[in-house]
Amino acid sequence: MTTQTAAKLYSPALLGLATGLADYPLDPALPLIAEARSRSCGSVITIGLALEQAGPVSQIGMKVSACAIGQASAALLARSAIGTDPDQIIRTAEGLDQWLSGEGELPRWPGIEALTPALAHPGRHGALLLPWKAACQALSHATR
Repeated sequence: MTTQTAAKLYSPALLGLATGLADYPLDPALPLIAEARSRSCGSVITIGLALEQAGPVSQIGMKVSACAIGQASAALLARSAIGTDPDQIIRTAEGLDQWLSGEGELPRWPGIEALTPALAHPGRHGALLLPWKAACQALSHATR
C-alpha cells in the first residue's frame, strides 16, 4: 500500500471514528458477550450487548484490538446500536458482507459511508466485518 493509497483509506473522518470507541467500554456483566478474531490480521473484538425485553439493544460495550478500519467499523456499530432491533444489526452485517463481495449496495446504517474507502482494499475487509460478526454471534445467544 503506497503512502497516497493509505492516506485515502485512513481519512481524518475514519480515524476520528476510531477514537469514539472510548465511549463504549466493555462491561463483563453484559448478558450477551462474544468475541470475533481475524485469522488474517490478528484483530480481536469482544462485544457485550443487552437487550430490552421487547428486543431493541439497550446497552453495548466493546474491547477492540484492531486496525483503524476495524476500530471505525466498531465505532459506527456502537454509536447507533442502542434502540436498534437486533435483526437490523444482523441485516446490516449481511449487507456489508455482500457489499464487500461486490454483490450488493452499501447497507443503510448511520455514518456507514465513512467505510467506503475500504472497499478497494480487500485486505481490510475482514477487519471491517469483525465487529459486526461479533455482534451477530452475541445476538445468537439471545432468547427472543
